[in-house]
Amino acid sequence: MQSKKTWSIIKDYVFITLGLLIYLVSYFCFIYYHKITSGGLAGIASVISWGFDIPFSVPYNAINFTLLLVAIKVLGWRFSLKTVYSVAFLGLSTTSIEQYILPAYHDMIPLQDNPALAMIIGSIMIGISLGIVFSMNGSTGGTDIVAAIINKYRQVSIGRALIYIDVITITASWFIFKSPDKLVFSMLQVLITNSSVDYYLNGSRQSMQFFIITRKHQEMANAILKGVNRGVTFLNGEGAYSHQEVKVLMVIAKKTESINIFRIVKDVDPNAFITQTLVRGVYGQGFDVIKVNNKKKIQTQAPDGVALKESEMETVNHPSELKG
Repeated sequence: MQSKKTWSIIKDYVFITLGLLIYLVSYFCFIYYHKITSGGLAGIASVISWGFDIPFSVPYNAINFTLLLVAIKVLGWRFSLKTVYSVAFLGLSTTSIEQYILPAYHDMIPLQDNPALAMIIGSIMIGISLGIVFSMNGSTGGTDIVAAIINKYRQVSIGRALIYIDVITITASWFIFKSPDKLVFSMLQVLITNSSVDYYLNGSRQSMQFFIITRKHQEMANAILKGVNRGVTFLNGEGAYSHQEVKVLMVIAKKTESINIFRIVKDVDPNAFITQTLVRGVYGQGFDVIKVNNKKKIQTQAPDGVALKESEMETVNHPSELKG
């Protein structure tokens, strides 16, 4: 059990490192090289770098490490050790890339004469790399920390706070370059990156619901429990024509596990009836965490002044509160 947990931690850090490496290569080769302002801390640091003619790593590391210390002070250890690792890794890497790697391999940078295509490819790769980091519960720090601090003291969502920061950063770049092309490229870069992050995360977190009707229900359940490590629920069913009682297996699994489930069904009972449905949200053990605002007061008195019995009370959440 301990070895399995250790391997899971190692796997998380391996994928976070992979995501950070892809991010660094994509940013410096495709975005920063063409002086395209990105969102987040990298965009802020690049604007300062170009505006004051100083190395990118100086403002980037100074701001990122400062924000990390502020986050630990204000938010506690809400941002985990993975964020500390990411900030340290990016801090050392940006300095090395900017001072040694880029000058040595300058001629090998692709698409030097095609900034539009470089922006598109770089933005997609950055989005995927950030998706990898986020899917491992990691974070690159930066403006994520600023947004979280704003969210703590003001009624502004983290997503909206990040948008405000990106708009201010891109607007500031206009006063440096005075170039409509670069302004458009910067806006497109943010949109493409955010879309790529969402696409990656939705794809990796998407869940499917399976209903399986088979006479070998116990054997099928055991095979699914062992093969994909997902829970199985037995539902009682009855055929409308034959009136025969049957067991229906309900399984919730990740989309990436669908092929394994179909293989198990085929091996155990090739004649089984199975349906597969995409579900919008799955919350609970092994899936997403329920995020609900419990601060709203619930009316516990009927309109005519008659108090409701405890058994008659029901908590109803607004749909907007149930978004994960």
